[in-house]
Amino acid sequence: MTNQRIAILFAGQGAQTVGMGRDIAAKYPAAAERFSHADEILGRSLSGIAFTGPDDELTQTKNCQPALYVHGLACLAALQAELGEFPIQAAAGLSLGEFTAHAAAGTFDFETGLRLVAQRGLFMQEACEQTSGGMAAMIGADESAVRALAAETDVDVANLNSPGQVVISGESSKVALAVSLAKEHGIRMAKTLNVAGAYHSRLMNSAYLKLGEELHKTTLTAPRFPVICNVDAVPVSEPAQIRESLQDQVTGTVRWSESIDYLVDEAGCELFLELGPGGILAGLLNRIRKGTPCLSITDCATLDAALATLRC
Repeated sequence: MTNQRIAILFAGQGAQTVGMGRDIAAKYPAAAERFSHADEILGRSLSGIAFTGPDDELTQTKNCQPALYVHGLACLAALQAELGEFPIQAAAGLSLGEFTAHAAAGTFDFETGLRLVAQRGLFMQEACEQTSGGMAAMIGADESAVRALAAETDVDVANLNSPGQVVISGESSKVALAVSLAKEHGIRMAKTLNVAGAYHSRLMNSAYLKLGEELHKTTLTAPRFPVICNVDAVPVSEPAQIRESLQDQVTGTVRWSESIDYLVDEAGCELFLELGPGGILAGLLNRIRKGTPCLSITDCATLDAALATLRC
């Protein structure tokens, strides 16, 4: 087993893909148990939606958030079936993935986390349906320029994904205005995103309030290893802090680039494992800290490839 300091990363909404988890669940009983237990807890076939779709059903916020949570933990279970309980230096997750990271760290158990995530997905879908919101990616953008544009057009800065990639969020008409004015602010390219609503903006306030009530009722414990929170890009370990950070990220900015910097510079992480579909986080990591090794594990083929490296 490698002696490098390992960080684990979990994907957020948008990474989902039909078929995710199917072959890992077929090969690894521990992974299959995650999906079957989720079906039991939710009283519906989440595994069927993840494994066979259809895509428009999986993409619904109320489905994709719990599906990504279960898939991330199923990938971890398969990896642990091969390696045992390997040492983890720290963890982080993009938006929804922060909940998956906390479940991996034992802040709450699988069932508690799944119920929270299912509620979060439902609350956010309701907020999307009650508002007319959108998001746009600002590419080749200086953060200060995007903040100035956001202030001018009355939208929020949703994600600081990597140097030169900032996402804005807000009312659809205001996002469209920001896109049209981007070049005037020295932003190379502005691209409207195909999303159901204005995530990580004030338009999610109803979800923020409802999730806060659920978190207040939830028993949390200190994580076994550091989990970096999205809103402050530092570890949180006290239950009250964790509740606050998980609630705040619904309407707050995801500071992903700074979270990766913390994992490398402060936590001393040398090797990253992305557990979940898409390889999106590996791509962002390469833009934030070029050359930092990252193994993306989403299915049996990528798990086998990762194991070859990890067993060196």
